[in-house]
Amino acid sequence: MNKKTFALVTGICVVLAMTFVFAGASFAKTRVIFGGGPAGGTFQVVANGIQVYKPVKETADFSVKAQTSAGSVENLRKTDAGRQQMSTVYSGHVWLGRNGKMKNDTKQYKNVLAVAWLYGAPAQLVVKKGAGIKSVKDLEGKKVGVGNAGSGAFANCELFFSHMGVWDKIERNAMGYNDAAAAFGNNQLDAFWLFTAFPSGAVIMAAQTNDIALVDLNADAKKSGFYDKYPYFGKLAVPAGTYRGVDYDAPSFQDSALWVANAKVPDEVVYKLLSLIYTDEGLAHMKAQKKTFKNMSLDTGATNIVTPFHPGAENFWKEKGKL
Repeated sequence: MNKKTFALVTGICVVLAMTFVFAGASFAKTRVIFGGGPAGGTFQVVANGIQVYKPVKETADFSVKAQTSAGSVENLRKTDAGRQQMSTVYSGHVWLGRNGKMKNDTKQYKNVLAVAWLYGAPAQLVVKKGAGIKSVKDLEGKKVGVGNAGSGAFANCELFFSHMGVWDKIERNAMGYNDAAAAFGNNQLDAFWLFTAFPSGAVIMAAQTNDIALVDLNADAKKSGFYDKYPYFGKLAVPAGTYRGVDYDAPSFQDSALWVANAKVPDEVVYKLLSLIYTDEGLAHMKAQKKTFKNMSLDTGATNIVTPFHPGAENFWKEKGKL
């Protein structure tokens, strides 16, 4: 091969190589790690549901990968740091984190921006029927499942129980919902706390082997001034018949579970994901994952949010006339 031919071949190879590099770059997908939660909780169902939705899987713009986590607090921190691009976080934690008011943590988590409201997440305190536990104060000296360390359930349990003056007076067991239900069924726990939508699979499991009762948490919250101190909590009741043997409305309080994103996620990715999920087909898919999502809709998606929206979400909701 003479020098001219060699130079020509080399030049063609360089051009082809650069073409493939740029072509590859142009087709590279944005990777979205979506933080979920522990087994038995609804956060993981959110992440899984979005990941497996066919139009999301088929989009050429990005890929979504569901990732388990300890729950709301871990999701807040990881999403703020960019280790997760999206996740589910309780509205209260988004607000507290943004304002530097998390428990023993003055950091301001301002990179976590709202995408959509998903569902209301109520507190539920499961005890054995006839155990004489009518108030959180009756748990003193008892063994209580308080949720996974790092989860929203744990953080809100600590918040409420500390407010009620019993956090340091119980035997705390940090564990996930399913493990707590199993321990409760084996008489290793006197009660267990959840902060998740109803019906909860863990409570259903507990009710299969025990006669259970739900404590009236609203009464404790109202009498103690909890709502005055933490105004982002709302009142509700777990309806009679939600769980076997609980034939009465069980008053409680709730936070809202929000879909959030890191501030650096491209606006078009957030907008496109919302446009895929908030269609008749997308909403039907999410509601089929769990009854918890029954209130997801275009009318509720931009409600119950007291912190800033991601620009991509703001564009979407404004176009829909919801902001």
